[in-house]
Amino acid sequence: MARVEAEIARLIREYQTKTGRLLTIGTVESATGGRIADRITNVPGSSDYFKGSIVAYSNEVKTAVVGVKKATIEKHGAVSEQTAREMARGGRRVLDVDMCVSDTGIAGPSGGSPGKPVGLFYLSLAAEDECLCERHVFPGNREENKREATKAVLDMLKQHLLRLISSYGG
Repeated sequence: MARVEAEIARLIREYQTKTGRLLTIGTVESATGGRIADRITNVPGSSDYFKGSIVAYSNEVKTAVVGVKKATIEKHGAVSEQTAREMARGGRRVLDVDMCVSDTGIAGPSGGSPGKPVGLFYLSLAAEDECLCERHVFPGNREENKREATKAVLDMLKQHLLRLISSYGG
């Protein structure tokens, strides 16, 4: 079976064939530290549709560069659905892309709390007409949690592209 990033490339090309429009992608990453962008750019030809990535590891970068509201982080925390959504929306605007995915999480081994355990990730995808968010709690060590979060974001992007293609109907 093809790796998910190769499937994403194929789906983008399929969408372009059906619509005449090439969709663009960007990422805003926190806990994955650039792994999502790395996986996407491992595909030859990805420079056609991948515009860039922001690794917003600190809250300062989340607010100053990406546009997450300080009040959102103060009220909900850096690891929250609200922050993940603002990261994806902000990245879409800053990177000027059709779709932007984001992640924020607690990779471990420390940093967890009763309400936010180690392995908790919020993954978001912002597109023109929607902003999706998924909550995951991965059971692995730091490396495994980052790998699983990356895979889950790429799967989210793939599913979004499949929905776009099926809804086009042309």
